Amino acid sequence: MHPENARSQRITPPPGAIGRSDLPRLDLLRTFEAAARTLSFTLAAKELFLTQSAVSRQIQQVEAGLGVLLFERRHRALALTEAGHVLLRAVVDCLERLRDATARVRADTQMRRVSVTTTAGFASLWLIPRLNRFVVDHPGVDVRISATNDMLDMARADIDVAVRFCRVKEGMGQPLFEETLCPVCAPQLLADPTKPLRTPADLAHHTLLTMLETPQQSALSADWAPWLNIMGLSEVHTMNTLHFTHYGDAIAAAVAGQGVTIGRLPLIAEQLHDGRLVTPFSASTASRRGYFIVTAPRAAGNAHAQDFVRWLWAEARTPAVEMRRSTESRAAGPRPASLKPSAVKRAKTAA
Repeated sequence: MHPENARSQRITPPPGAIGRSDLPRLDLLRTFEAAARTLSFTLAAKELFLTQSAVSRQIQQVEAGLGVLLFERRHRALALTEAGHVLLRAVVDCLERLRDATARVRADTQMRRVSVTTTAGFASLWLIPRLNRFVVDHPGVDVRISATNDMLDMARADIDVAVRFCRVKEGMGQPLFEETLCPVCAPQLLADPTKPLRTPADLAHHTLLTMLETPQQSALSADWAPWLNIMGLSEVHTMNTLHFTHYGDAIAAAVAGQGVTIGRLPLIAEQLHDGRLVTPFSASTASRRGYFIVTAPRAAGNAHAQDFVRWLWAEARTPAVEMRRSTESRAAGPRPASLKPSAVKRAKTAA
């Protein structure tokens, strides 16, 4: 077909085709741009993950809607008609503008977002109860919390900030605080004279609440081992044992009076300060584990992510002030001495 014939030939739109006064759909324009750029329906199909026949049908739909041919179909070759060249210039310009605008909008949205990953226990017991203070001070910032015990790939998961829990000697990033361990329980467990709880031997009268990280773990899992070591105990007899996969569930069971669990400070500092939990024994120990803030390279240009890191640090440094506000709003209850976020050697008895 000669170019002049292609320019003059008009096509009658079939029923249901795009009206002459309407714009073609965006997906059809993308298909046209790919076919016009490559001058091949086959290459365009590979680029768009379509079949060659699907590309051909979409091009025919655009041509039918516009009422003019856009391609000369030659033997094993394509060429743009004059109308095709005109449309291609306009489509390329529009798609580039659309890509630029989309990139700007997406970047602006991402800059107002802070994606955080941490353990389920840290999220439920320490981070989320405090999170509203950050939200109030940073209106319009979208905070996304991924609470999982899996160590996510920060780049692949689009994470800005990670709070990792690991051994102190293996910690990477900025240290937030170390962990201290001591047994805790609900205050009502101390009020039953038939089931005393004054020495570790008295655990024989109570249910032990412990973490079960693998099916092969014994009743006294890794969360109890450091405290038993400083007490010089290789084992302890209990009435029953309840196993949990999430530390927050073990704490919830302890608050409900269902048994004795290992308290991880400062994660449960609020529960100790407001009297929901007490420490039946005086001895505590550092677990030699702690929490570390890791910032992804992508967060370097995110001012809100940097604000979030500074906020985490400030919250960890001022727990006593925060807990005092919490206790002042409550009526009454046992209140042990305040506990520092770093490792402490002794926890005072709250009973």
